[in-house]
Amino acid sequence: MMKSRRVFLGRTLHLSFVSLLSSGCRKDKTVVPGIEVLLTEQTELIRGKRVGLVTNHTGVDRQLRHNIDLLKSVPEVNLVAVFTPEHGLSGRVQAGQKVNNNLENRWGIPIFSLYSNTILPTAKMLQNVEVLIYDIQDVGSRYYTYLSTLMNCLKEAGRHNIPFIVLDRPNPLGGLLIEGRTLDLRLRSLVGPAAIPVRYGLTPGELAHWLKAEMHLKTNLTVVRMHHWKRQYWYNDTGLIWIPPSPNIPTLKTALIYVGMCLLEGTNVSEGRGTTTPFEVAAAPWIDGRKLAQSMESFRLPGVTFRNTSFTPSFSKFSGQICQGVQLHVTNRNQFEPIKTVLCLIGHLRFNYSSYFKWAESHFDRLAGAKEVRYCIEQGEPVESMLTRWHQKLGEFEIARREFFLYS
Repeated sequence: MMKSRRVFLGRTLHLSFVSLLSSGCRKDKTVVPGIEVLLTEQTELIRGKRVGLVTNHTGVDRQLRHNIDLLKSVPEVNLVAVFTPEHGLSGRVQAGQKVNNNLENRWGIPIFSLYSNTILPTAKMLQNVEVLIYDIQDVGSRYYTYLSTLMNCLKEAGRHNIPFIVLDRPNPLGGLLIEGRTLDLRLRSLVGPAAIPVRYGLTPGELAHWLKAEMHLKTNLTVVRMHHWKRQYWYNDTGLIWIPPSPNIPTLKTALIYVGMCLLEGTNVSEGRGTTTPFEVAAAPWIDGRKLAQSMESFRLPGVTFRNTSFTPSFSKFSGQICQGVQLHVTNRNQFEPIKTVLCLIGHLRFNYSSYFKWAESHFDRLAGAKEVRYCIEQGEPVESMLTRWHQKLGEFEIARREFFLYS
């Protein structure tokens, strides 16, 4: 691997391949996801076994064949249970809603939700499982509850002495940049399962190795690596087809903006749920969109521009009400700083619409990773000052995560 170079720019730790990030990546081969590598090169891991599979609609090969169908087509593999994360097997269930997979079961296999009455695979669910496989596409942000599902399954597999296999998939935001406040473990939750920054730059397989070490687990963990993935690859560099991992992350662009805009969930400002542009917009009935766009442009934030907009959400915050605000347009994804951008936005809204703006305090703190973030905004501390304090923890995480890199 090339020697890496760290350059601190406000909030993001820039690592190696900076020139590749700015000029675009060239690749010769489509990335081969772990499910294909397992079934073509490493079937000994599951041959003759009773298999449990943690997955959803994103668990497909390059031809978009679902992993349930692929595993069931292997004569020597007995798929005995399927486990699903938030949003269900189909990925259609809205955020926070309990999942019932019975309507989607066309295989006659027990399908258990890990986002309903339990978030853990229980002993009863695992009683017939000899090996547990995890195969889900993530979005690269700590808030996404698929990370908690990965961690919980890793822990429970170890507790029940069941080998755990991660079929690796790309981090859609690449593996170079990390960003945001490292989680204060006193705020551990489904949207913050471990002491990692918001943008952590690891694949699911790499993160599983990190979690195992961090939590001192004895789980028998195997990661089936992808072929041809590089750390500098954004998802659209992989040659793979983008499948929205959940209803409100329709595009890769959304996944990038989500790194910052998810923090709006901890406020009474709409983040665009119930519209065709979730997480790309910030609005409320009491905001003047034109003034907000002008104010945000005055910050001269890198890689993004703001346009005033209005919409009427069909559900979620301000359902059926006309909202005004701004839409974020990313002009350079390699320069764009999602966390810095949204902290500037929230700070501006807090002080210029103080009669209307409200926190969902505990939720915002869990998302941000520490209570201090909200306190600093309340005190009017400059965003740059706040971000500078995070550099040491980011640096420590960067050093720690390198030990678990599976790709260069």
